[in-house]
Amino acid sequence: MQVSIVLPAYNEESCIGRSLERILDFCHRELSDWEVLVVDDGSSDATAQIAGRFAGVRCLRNEENRGKGHTVRRGMMEAVGDVILFTDVDLSTPIEEALSLLRAIEGGADVAVASRQRRAGKRIRRAPHRAVMAAVFRFLVKLIVLRGFHDTQCGFKMFRRGAAREIFACQRLEGWAFDVEILFIARRMGHEVVEVPVDWTESEQSSLSLLSPIRMLLDLLRIRALEIRGAYGRPRRS
Repeated sequence: MQVSIVLPAYNEESCIGRSLERILDFCHRELSDWEVLVVDDGSSDATAQIAGRFAGVRCLRNEENRGKGHTVRRGMMEAVGDVILFTDVDLSTPIEEALSLLRAIEGGADVAVASRQRRAGKRIRRAPHRAVMAAVFRFLVKLIVLRGFHDTQCGFKMFRRGAAREIFACQRLEGWAFDVEILFIARRMGHEVVEVPVDWTESEQSSLSLLSPIRMLLDLLRIRALEIRGAYGRPRRS
């Protein structure tokens, strides 16, 4: 089974080199067949140049900054692996947790998503004010769009290739709330989605701000509006 690892990147010159070293070391140690794909979202720094120095890493570049949702979608549609993981470049979720998600896929899941839950011996390190913001957003997600998930926003998700093609072809959002949208689409399509508890450490470079929940709220309302307008089609399976 070939595993593709997709990294959406925007102005990540300070960490992308170290992260690629960790990912490539993991691939050589733990995977028999793999590819690593960096999608640069129109960075103004040396992100693309640094990524291009690594043998075995395929690089794509958006001509202009389009947003994380667009960048992830491009990588997911370009990846060739039987199983496709996208991960944040900062590796807040250690790349080794890919093995936990892979076990869920091998166990029958179509989609396995990392979940920041303080259980099963997993360690979650997050600033208190960010924890409050996350709890508020989680409440809004359940109220407006999607119930049944503890954590929709962890940037570490794995898909069977067929499921990825179906789901991301229907994606409409290009901002941060695209995670909610793809899980919403996956559920409408009847794909089996499982949450997998992981270790997670908040990055000092996190781009969340006090305005982020407001932007995400607007995106949640957009998902509901898109559904009402029929943008996602009819649910295919119950």
